[in-house]
Amino acid sequence: MDRVRFGVIGAGGSMAGLHIRTFDQIDGLAFTAASDVDADALAEVVEEHGVRGFADASAMIGSGEIDAVLIACPHYDHPRFAMEAFDAGVHVLCEKPVAVTARAAQEVNDAYAAARKKHPGLIFAGMFNQRTNPVWKEIKRLCEHGGVGELMRVSWTITTWFRTQTYYDSGGWRATWAGEGGGVLINQCPHNLDLFQWFVGMPSRVHAHVSLGKYHHIEVEDDVTAVLEFPSGAVGTFVTSTGQSPGINRLEIVGELGTIISDGASLTHRRAEQPVSEYCRTSKERSGSVPVTDLAITPASPSGGGGEHQRVTANFVETLLAGGTQDDLVAPGTEMIYGLELGNAMLMAGLTKQPVDLPTDRAAFAALIEELKAKSTFEKNETVATSKDLAGSH
Repeated sequence: MDRVRFGVIGAGGSMAGLHIRTFDQIDGLAFTAASDVDADALAEVVEEHGVRGFADASAMIGSGEIDAVLIACPHYDHPRFAMEAFDAGVHVLCEKPVAVTARAAQEVNDAYAAARKKHPGLIFAGMFNQRTNPVWKEIKRLCEHGGVGELMRVSWTITTWFRTQTYYDSGGWRATWAGEGGGVLINQCPHNLDLFQWFVGMPSRVHAHVSLGKYHHIEVEDDVTAVLEFPSGAVGTFVTSTGQSPGINRLEIVGELGTIISDGASLTHRRAEQPVSEYCRTSKERSGSVPVTDLAITPASPSGGGGEHQRVTANFVETLLAGGTQDDLVAPGTEMIYGLELGNAMLMAGLTKQPVDLPTDRAAFAALIEELKAKSTFEKNETVATSKDLAGSH
């Protein structure tokens, strides 16, 4: 293979447009086909890029005209198209989230494992572009290599996801149980939830307070505060909202050997000179503090140029052209289930007002979403037209 023929599902949408604008900057990528249920939007893409248009995404997958597909349609359709692509031997790059429920995500992973028996070189990647951010990559490295030691506490306040009512009114599917399957946890925070577990692993129990439509005329959550328990005894908090401005982005990872503090743009590593437990046990001081060395870290810029989304797509294409494996991907698609399940647990804990153990009861959460969809009497505001530019949005 000397080039990867790319098809895009949901090609007329805003998120797909963000990706498509970078395709001509990625060596080895040939944009050849597009599908969208909106005939006018599809026609615009076909005319602008000279690709073949398909009203039916399944027909595009089975056409033989693509080697790989980018799935960028509404959430509930992600699993179906991913599994159809696997069965056809078409490589998959899936936008977040991979599914609305962890149960559906597990079905995708199972289908991928089964398809690889027929198509051994099949690649499945997730669009977790934040994993290419130099600051987050450095935090991952520090956590993996003992930079904080045994975890004691982790907290992330991420309220920089402010959205206006106009945002929610820009599409009939937005912020509904039937259209998105949730709010801030399923739409804005998948990247943060992925990074959270990427850094420190999965908690064993979640408690949460969730507010539905606290700041907006929507039926889903726009404000979440979760308390997390880890198997080791460490605790954590995760706070997010789309109704607070100016927002805060502050991550703190505290361990026996130091503390990491970051806002996503800067990084401070407060490295302890000895383990906290040792100092606590041996110090003759009545209070005092563990001696630390403060390191302001400036991570190296990523190689290859381009934005974060472009780097994930380029990595996907490079892996295919080199005959690589899942291990060569920035974000293997099979890992998309972890942050999703963490978000599922927060939502379930908040709605049921009961702690939720992980792994979750995936069937119970899926049933809860179906119940919310079935009982919904919510009436959205009239849809308003807005810019398609999602460069700083999700």
